[in-house]
Amino acid sequence: MDKQELRKLIAIWFEEDIRDGDHTSLSCIPPTQMGCQQLIIKDTGVLAGVEVAKEIINYFDPECRVEQFLHDGDHVKPGDIAFKVYGKELSLLQIERTMLNIMQRMSGVATTAHRYQSLIEDTGCHVLDTRKTTPGLRYLEKEAVALGGGMNHRIGLFDMILLKDNHVDFAGGITAALTRARDYLKRKAEEGQKERFLNMKIEIEVRNFDEIREALATNIPDRIMLDNFTPEKTREAVVMIREWEKTAGRHMEIESSGGITIDTIRSYAEQGVDFVSVGALTHSYKSLDMSFKAVKN
Repeated sequence: MDKQELRKLIAIWFEEDIRDGDHTSLSCIPPTQMGCQQLIIKDTGVLAGVEVAKEIINYFDPECRVEQFLHDGDHVKPGDIAFKVYGKELSLLQIERTMLNIMQRMSGVATTAHRYQSLIEDTGCHVLDTRKTTPGLRYLEKEAVALGGGMNHRIGLFDMILLKDNHVDFAGGITAALTRARDYLKRKAEEGQKERFLNMKIEIEVRNFDEIREALATNIPDRIMLDNFTPEKTREAVVMIREWEKTAGRHMEIESSGGITIDTIRSYAEQGVDFVSVGALTHSYKSLDMSFKAVKN
């Protein structure tokens, strides 16, 4: 995530938490008293958010010093120490909760992504995240997915065309939606935005085999999303699309989506799809337990 944008977020986080002062700490801690706190891991998983934590610390008090032992993407276990922070005790106390909130959530997302991806690693299929993210934290949650071994789908509505069922219905069908999308990108490229729009991918969600056939007949999409297909129907769809590839002379990416869980992801990945998208990576994760404790002299 861009550091400038991250610092804007950090400012909001501290304004939300501290406002006119941490009166608990101010009431009992001398302003010049120095100390040390350490980030202790209390669960098994994948660590994420260390670099963000360092930005949080630096934003609040640049005089704090971080002694780092672990890094983003490291596999951790209870008792591991990620880093120690030396500085004014008032600063350490005010940084604590904001930093933990971000690190616990990012590590929870990374750990969840790792669990899903590890189940399908040998299939060649990749688990994707979705736009089902926490408002304001999308970039950080998607970064955490990548740290856990998953892949990012589009970041938002601005970096890919994904024609969902409502787009198709409003546009008047598969062919109309795809044709308009292709023409839109061509028009945008001709208007002087060639680099941004010429290679923007088009994906379309399909609900049945008739919609697959229609999408393939246009030869427009880069990826077809099989929405709420069973594993058995997914296999049929994959065979159909791979047969089409022989005539079309190009590869069509295939994505499975819709209610796929930790218990069912492998049954989809084994059918030959390229991707499986899972909203749970960023909306149903469990935060990784950790604490930021004072180191006593």
